[in-house]
Amino acid sequence: MSPINSINLSRIFSKLDKNGDGLVCLDELKGFLDTIGIIASQEELELLLGKSSLDSIDFFFFYDAITKANINKGSNYKHKDQENVFLENDLRKVFRIFDLNEDGFICCEELQRALSRLGLWDEQCGKDCKSMINVYDKNLDGKLDYEEFKDMMFDN
Repeated sequence: MSPINSINLSRIFSKLDKNGDGLVCLDELKGFLDTIGIIASQEELELLLGKSSLDSIDFFFFYDAITKANINKGSNYKHKDQENVFLENDLRKVFRIFDLNEDGFICCEELQRALSRLGLWDEQCGKDCKSMINVYDKNLDGKLDYEEFKDMMFDN
């Protein structure tokens, strides 16, 4: 899976910083993590971070740490099949974030709403949603099933 680039991380940070003070409080961070399927309590975040809010630099480091932790989690497995099961489960969780109506497919509207929730939506994306789906839509039904989504996530 491709990591989020710094421009999109900045956009996410700005969206999370609702009052514009240059800090993301743990409540806002917890809401974001819940949205992307990472469950953590307020107490766990405070213990992990050792502070009650993050500036943009801290937020970037936090993102980098959780990204590396997720990658390393898979490397703790001794057997390749177990690693694949771990990766498959994570990918299914991500798919469910985008499959808002839970019908097993991601349509253009769902992609747009999910990108909006993550702070990655702009007007240019609207034109790109259909083309993003069309690139990976092997059966040409105008939406992505799980296998097509998986192909999209692993395309570099």
